[in-house]
Amino acid sequence: MVDISNIKTFAVIGAGVMGREIAQVALMAGFEKVILNDINHEALEKAVIYIENGLKKIEGKGKLSQGFTTDLLMSKLIKEIDLTKAVQKADFIVEAIPEKMDLKQELFKKLGEFATEHAVLATNTSTMSISKIAESCNRPDKVIGMHYFIPIPVLRLIEVIKGKKTSEETMEITISVGQKLPCLKGKRFIARIEKESPGFIVNRLTLASSGYFNWLFDEAMEKGIPWESLDADVMGLQELGPCARLDYLGLDTIYNTLKYFEEVLSPDFTPGKALTKLINEGNLGKKTGRGFYEWTENGKPIIDKAEKANLIDFNLFMAVQLNEGCRLLEEGVVSGYKVIDDTMLAGMSMPGPFGAGKRNYEKWSKLLEDFVKKSGKEYFKPCELMKSGKFLKMRK
Repeated sequence: MVDISNIKTFAVIGAGVMGREIAQVALMAGFEKVILNDINHEALEKAVIYIENGLKKIEGKGKLSQGFTTDLLMSKLIKEIDLTKAVQKADFIVEAIPEKMDLKQELFKKLGEFATEHAVLATNTSTMSISKIAESCNRPDKVIGMHYFIPIPVLRLIEVIKGKKTSEETMEITISVGQKLPCLKGKRFIARIEKESPGFIVNRLTLASSGYFNWLFDEAMEKGIPWESLDADVMGLQELGPCARLDYLGLDTIYNTLKYFEEVLSPDFTPGKALTKLINEGNLGKKTGRGFYEWTENGKPIIDKAEKANLIDFNLFMAVQLNEGCRLLEEGVVSGYKVIDDTMLAGMSMPGPFGAGKRNYEKWSKLLEDFVKKSGKEYFKPCELMKSGKFLKMRK
């Protein structure tokens, strides 16, 4: 670990779901100042209330670090509408604005102009190219990916991703800052990713499976199958079904990410009719109170118990993820599959695909081939590394 004692002021750009939780864990880490910036005053006010309530809950459980209180930590939080003022003295800056490349490039151009020379400029993008974001910045060596997973105070994973021009010093500082951020479930797990790819590790696998669900949503809509029945197919296997999970994450985020995958990976990720309809109606999930489901004020989806649709094939879901994991190995994003499985467990609280895939890759390859015939989505053909089983020799 490198010395980060000189990093005293931590700035977060964007006070939405991700930004407010990043600011909260930065406060919990003990930075002298945490500056939260947003162009929307109301968003800032709501974020401050959210952070204070979150800290009070953690304090009530006796899980704040010794000597810390909610009042003490909140005194270190600074709201700032003006971007220049927010970053001009910051030592470490994390961007948490919407997943649109033009918006991020515009912001990083400004960060390169306004931030202190030594500041690390981190993007919390969930899928996009760090190098492309850094193109607009006059100091690409300081630009790095730092992808968090919500709920950030609870989930252990942070993916740290190098762009083509990111310096090793920036990488080491970011990893050390990530390790300093407390987590209620134990020690932070930092996935060090030396070579960027669309979606990095977790979202590359989960968005691949979202491509499968994207197809299923249209199937269900055409057949008049209730969303509750689709989610019922995985009850007992996952805490949330695919409809509820995507509502929780934000359907606009999923839509924008699928559009990005459509552009950089394959047209087979084009958002389907069901998802596009919800977006056009302004039903974006939990954040708007309605998506696939209505959401209560206490943050719970209203789901009627339903019969299973028997439409989701969980083995096919795992086959899609194994195939995508093997693609990451083929592309040299990681050297071994253990990193992928460990990262999925830390970020999604569910096993990665390789544990079961070692025993089932032949059967799962056949499932993928059958799915391609049925759906016409050629991208999901099993890759050579999966079909051959050669990934078995690539554990580390």
